[in-house]
Amino acid sequence: MNQNGDELPKPHQLSRLAELADTPDSTLRTEAEQPPPTPPTPRPDRADDVAVARREFARLLGEFRRTAVLVPFDDHGSLWTADFNGIRWICAFSDEEALARFADARGESAREWTYQTILGARLLDVMVPLLPGPGGVALDAGSAGGMVFPPVVGIVPDEVAVDLGETVDLGGTGTR
Repeated sequence: MNQNGDELPKPHQLSRLAELADTPDSTLRTEAEQPPPTPPTPRPDRADDVAVARREFARLLGEFRRTAVLVPFDDHGSLWTADFNGIRWICAFSDEEALARFADARGESAREWTYQTILGARLLDVMVPLLPGPGGVALDAGSAGGMVFPPVVGIVPDEVAVDLGETVDLGGTGTR
């Protein structure tokens, strides 16, 4: 059976008796001999999950801002961008291998790709505001480990953020 290209294991067709027959005698216990059930581990509050996710994103954003990434140029000599849902995304790549996978996925691996190394902070603070309309950065577009840095307060300058009227706390970073 195939789902999303992954091979799914075949279900086991063993009965409960067959499972018991394969179990060593020392592990067979009567109900009275069974240890008491372990109480379920308390699940953190949803607010805790959100706080953890915000801190992790703030960490990734800080790392991106301090990192030089590769930004390819299009046929017109401009930064490579893609429009999606009314937002223009500057496509950036963490390394040449990620850019090569992107080119291959587009069927354009044979052509020469010109790119420039740009600091993530410069992309967000200088290049995004130059885009016509709302814009952000897509890191390693098309890959499973890709990320987006959308045009919101705390990521891009306030004057180009699309959520200017809302307050967003990125995990206690002091950024709104």
